[in-house]
Amino acid sequence: MSQSQPLSLHVPEPTGRPGCKTDFSYLGLNPAGVVPRPPVDVRYQDTAEIASSLIRVLDENDDAVGPWAPELDKETLLAGLRTMMKTRIFDARMVIGQRQKKMSFYMTSLGEEAIGAAHALALKDGDMCFPTYRQQSLLMARQYPMVEMICQLLSNERDPLKGRQLPVMYSSRKDGFFTISGNLATQIPQAVGWAMASAIKGDTKIASGWIGDGATAESDFHTGLTFAHVYRAPVILNVVNNQWAISSFQAIAGGESVTFAARGVGAGIASLRVDGNDFLAVYAASCWAVERARSNLGPTLIEWVTYRAGPHSTSDDPARYRPADEWTYFPLGDPIGRLRRHLVKKGWWSDAEQDALQVELEAEVLAAQKEAEQFGTLIDGRVPSAASMFEDVYKEMPEHLRRQRQQLGV
Repeated sequence: MSQSQPLSLHVPEPTGRPGCKTDFSYLGLNPAGVVPRPPVDVRYQDTAEIASSLIRVLDENDDAVGPWAPELDKETLLAGLRTMMKTRIFDARMVIGQRQKKMSFYMTSLGEEAIGAAHALALKDGDMCFPTYRQQSLLMARQYPMVEMICQLLSNERDPLKGRQLPVMYSSRKDGFFTISGNLATQIPQAVGWAMASAIKGDTKIASGWIGDGATAESDFHTGLTFAHVYRAPVILNVVNNQWAISSFQAIAGGESVTFAARGVGAGIASLRVDGNDFLAVYAASCWAVERARSNLGPTLIEWVTYRAGPHSTSDDPARYRPADEWTYFPLGDPIGRLRRHLVKKGWWSDAEQDALQVELEAEVLAAQKEAEQFGTLIDGRVPSAASMFEDVYKEMPEHLRRQRQQLGV
């Protein structure tokens, strides 16, 4: 018998490290407008090629091209631009607040604003999103009060969650924003289960679940795919591939030789891979998936290809594991800049209007911050009353808790 060669274990590595410019050829990009748009009743097998391509609408000349190009009016596009800009300005102000020790923690969505801003426009009132901690643009698009968001970040007297959640983990049932969980991947089976319940009741509402590229390695993700496929749940499964988990490259979660969208096809789910920094492509793909779910045609998995331009959180220093200027040459660009240039080219926007909107939104965010801080910050310790720990647990408070509350004198 011949001697076998020693085995070796393959450990994926990113194509760029600090001090070394990243080679983004692994993304496998294609020109805008070349990916076909299948009918919403397409068989999942027939989306395999799309799941390995990249749906793009805005080309290098900032024109909307191809079969996915949506017919959106000026007002809708400007609303999308406003939402993205407000989200970015809000993030920047809250990071400053965290550095001033007014809050303990913050996580930005820098570079990913188009995904939530456009996706929200495709949904209806009553649909439920099961987000992660980087989808604040969903709330911004639905006009959720910034004062409420900031009070939650500050965990102050007016915190709508009464200090029971980490900062950034918002919750608003009326706005279709399910309570964020700090445990990764839980959103997917929750979204699938909610969608199944809607179908069991004969309702018309659908669910939209969110997960990052890193968390797709969790077993909850695969369990969710199985249930979504088997029961044809009316759900959209959004995989935000922003290239990095906390500090590990997306290839560690399996994105090296196959796309995350291809996992959906393997699970029997129609799947798309989309340029997540292209507002028009995000909107078009979201509408396609929404129509499929609402038509009782089953789930859709969408991989949004984007880039986490900022740190994972205010506790992270990305310069330790990737080039400090990596975002500046990410090939899909800045979602805000791309939509802005498209509007300017159509004659619907100008640099002067952009500057004026920037000033207006900065003032709006600052005013909301000042109002929220009147109810306390982490510095002054004005937190929800101790009495609140006894509330919202039981429909009727048990006697032993009544006694404990009396003993505390609250």
